[in-house]
Order: sequence, then C-alpha cells, then structure tokens
Amino acid sequence: MKKLKSITQILDIAKSVIRLESVSIAELSDKLNDDFAKAVELILSSNGRVIVAGVGKSANIATKIVATFNSTGQPAVFLHAGDAIHGDLGNIQENDVVICISKSGNTSEIKYLLPLIKNMGNKIVAICGNNDSYLAKEADCVLDATVKKEACPNNLAPTSSTTAQLVLGDALAICLLECKNFTDKDFARFHPGGVLGKKLFLKVNDIAKNNEAPFVQSHENIKNVIIEISRKRLGATAVLDGKKLVGIITDGDLRRMLEKGKKIEEVLAKDIMNKNPKMIASSLLAIEALKMMEQYNISQLLVVEKENYIGIIHMHDILKEGIA
Repeated sequence: MKKLKSITQILDIAKSVIRLESVSIAELSDKLNDDFAKAVELILSSNGRVIVAGVGKSANIATKIVATFNSTGQPAVFLHAGDAIHGDLGNIQENDVVICISKSGNTSEIKYLLPLIKNMGNKIVAICGNNDSYLAKEADCVLDATVKKEACPNNLAPTSSTTAQLVLGDALAICLLECKNFTDKDFARFHPGGVLGKKLFLKVNDIAKNNEAPFVQSHENIKNVIIEISRKRLGATAVLDGKKLVGIITDGDLRRMLEKGKKIEEVLAKDIMNKNPKMIASSLLAIEALKMMEQYNISQLLVVEKENYIGIIHMHDILKEGIA
C-alpha cells in the first residue's frame, strides 16, 4: 500500500541515499591494490579490445563503462553474460581482455561463462562485491566493489553496489586515458557531434563562410554604409582601402554619430570607423572567437586569412551552434 510522505520526509530519504552512496564510493579508494594496476597493464598490453560482461543491473553498468571506454580511446564491446552462452561468445577475440561485473560473483551465468572464457585463453578482470566468490577466485585480477549497505531500506535493490561498479569502471577508463596520453584533439575525433565536438572541432571559418562578407570603401558615404550593414544583416561592415582592411563600422558607431548631430551627407566611412578592429584568424576555433567577444564585450569579429579580410563572425552565429 502506498504511503504518502511529506516534502521534508522525501528530502530526508533522498539525502540519506546520497550520503550512504557517497560513503561507499569514498571507501573504494582504500580497497584499491596491485590488482587494479595489473588490470590496467593487462588492457594496455593486450592489443585487443575490452569486453565488459554482466547480467541484471551489472549489465546496465557494463554498457555505460563500455561507452566511456570507447569515448576515451579504448575500444570496448558489451557482452550480456546470459546471451554469451547462446552464441554471443563469438564476440570475444583472441587478444581481448574480459571484464566481468557481478555483485555476488556467484550467479549461474557467470559460473557458466568463466570456464569458457578461460579455455579461450583470454585474461579476466573481475569487478566484484564478494572476494570469496567464484568470480573473484577465477579472475586474473579483482577490483573490490564491496559495499557495506545498499541504499535500499531492505538492503536488496542494487544501488550503492552498482554505483561502486560504475566508479571503478571510470577509474579504469581515466587511468587508460592518461597512460595513452589521450588529448583533447583525440577526444574531439570521437565526439564530432554535439556541443563537445563543436567546441573542439568547429572553426571560425566554418561559421563565417556561411555569412556574406559586408564591406565598404573608406571614401563611401554613410548612406552606402547603412545599406551594406542592413543588407548583410550582421550589424557591422568592414571598411577597406582598396583591398586593405582599415576598420569596422557597427550599428553602435552609426548611433553615436547621430547623437553627435553630424550632417549625414558630409560624413564618410573613414570618419566614423573604428581604426583598430578586433580580428580573428579563420583557422582558429569558434570557441576562441566567443572568448574574444566576451573579453572585449563585442558582438562581431572581423575574420582574416593571412591578413586578408574574408568575412565577419557574429556572436549569434556561435550561439546558434550551441557552443555557449
């Protein structure tokens, strides 16, 4: 039967879960030993993939660990321990290292699977919550994922234990990443989409090339300046002297000119332009353009290629890409 709880009671329960699981995670560092370093060395020296196997909630954790491995440069494949004994065992190749995840280490699927893997000659790493289990005794190295108590009030639902498994998987992934000197450029290769990929890959010219490149000559009148800014819809125009870039005029410059009461018909582009415009190389990352705009509190940058003006990048363009 459902029991309604007050807001205070619900928050107290949630806080208790978080505190209990955080204690379990903190205690993991004291359980690390040479087997953890051995597991890292096995994977680094294998020249193969990592196969991460589990069943039940441990299988769910295994899929996340696989995703983390793949995104940080370590090829990995998920293997459901139940499906492995019905044909998926063929996923395991000669040089692969197999990580088996299990809280008890004594499930029927694990007991069935381990001898088959050992007969194939593959090394086995256990992430296990029972050091006296079948899995712990048969594995080449054991990562202790023992927790004192699940967050479940009945101490049954996998909560603290699965969080511990996940954290050990993250620890393995980051150790492998650092051992391989995996850089942000490597990371970008595996994350070409989304915000992460755009921050690491998207260049200024990738955005600027989609815009028209507004410009006027320095001797042109204000009417032409206004028409060019309005037509190109970037809130600014470059000012050229022949082919040489000599300045920029923005909407703000036009407003300031009108506030000073100057006669429009007498003003030329060179009279109101900013002679020291902020510029950025087309080959730089778009995120660098955003940083410059924020630093100087401006909305546009002139884009140059070998000192030649090629266009404008606007903050709105960057925001549309979802980088900010």
